[in-house]
Amino acid sequence: MGGRVKTLHPNVHGALLKIRGNPAHEQPAQTYGIGEFDFVIVNLYPFELTIKKPDVTFHEAIENIDIGGPAMLRSGAKNFESVTVVVDPNDYSRVIESMKLGGGQTSRALRYELAAKVFSHTADYDRMIAWWLTTQKVV
Repeated sequence: MGGRVKTLHPNVHGALLKIRGNPAHEQPAQTYGIGEFDFVIVNLYPFELTIKKPDVTFHEAIENIDIGGPAMLRSGAKNFESVTVVVDPNDYSRVIESMKLGGGQTSRALRYELAAKVFSHTADYDRMIAWWLTTQKVV
């Protein structure tokens, strides 16, 4: 489908949303071969930069609406107890430092902070898309 469907899969989101140590989650994960992700690091499609181009076409703008990225980020952020989500490259060094201090694991406080940042970022991203769509004249 031209790259439109890459990450929207139950094994991906199951791995992101699984509550580790919970038998009601562990058993289906084992049955269906669903693993675990410790990190979700996503740079969303550059929708805002795309629509700022003076010659951008409607089709080009639409194709720069990221679907799977926000979905993975939101799944990981919901499960911040086990998953570290990173949406801002400026946070990479903080994550690395936390891992060094935590023996390869990030701190719960950092995971929580980054999860909140994900929800704020994806809300802003969706707001930008909604604003742009309302300004377009589609005939």
